[in-house]
Amino acid sequence: MSTARPLIGLTTSEMREPVRDELLPHAEAGPEEMILGFHYMRAVARAGGLPAVMAPIPDPACADLVERFDGILIPGGPDIDPDNYGRERHPGLGPTWPELDRFEIAVVREAERLGKPVLAICRGMQVLNVAHGGTLFQHLPDEPGTDLPHRKANLGDPVVMHEVLIEPDSLLARSLGTERAVVNSYHHQAPRRVGEGLRRVAWTEDGIVEGLEAPDAGFVVGVQWHPEAMQDAPEQAGLFDALVAAAAAAS
Repeated sequence: MSTARPLIGLTTSEMREPVRDELLPHAEAGPEEMILGFHYMRAVARAGGLPAVMAPIPDPACADLVERFDGILIPGGPDIDPDNYGRERHPGLGPTWPELDRFEIAVVREAERLGKPVLAICRGMQVLNVAHGGTLFQHLPDEPGTDLPHRKANLGDPVVMHEVLIEPDSLLARSLGTERAVVNSYHHQAPRRVGEGLRRVAWTEDGIVEGLEAPDAGFVVGVQWHPEAMQDAPEQAGLFDALVAAAAAAS
């Protein structure tokens, strides 16, 4: 086993066009920018990994890219286009980036094929589910009609927090060190039909899936909340510790 810090690849699933007033005259980078919150990279580094952002390159080169990393993190981001799982668009669906959907789905599949550890967060867990042939609720609470809030209604409102129950014999429970946790909630999409080869390992009182695992894989874990925003809590930091430890063992 190598003593070097494991290299963790983080995908970026969101693009934007820069606001013209934000650009410096000598630093106009172009019409599109990738977006990735820095909390993810801090959490990986804090756990002992080396975080590196993965460029969303076309599928044929994905295998070469994934092979370079010891572990993979699929972060949060925008909605997944329902074309990826054969559903019509819900009126509440937000903006989508189909080319980035395809990239992240390919990364998940290639990482699993190569036996690379994967941690998937919020949208990332939804990508994991779709990569396994699962489907999504496109707009909570309309689907399936839950009364439990899963994101704040207005920008200035307090962060929504709720409890999740965690399967006792799961990797997720061992990583967190608990079978119950109070977590943040920022999502309006969630797994509907769980994909083949995955199992539900965490859920809320209204039955929404909050955690997925691939039991036949070494370390493939998805959570619906944002542990990187709670990394000062030891149980949430434990998820990143587990990813980095699995990547170190596999490298």
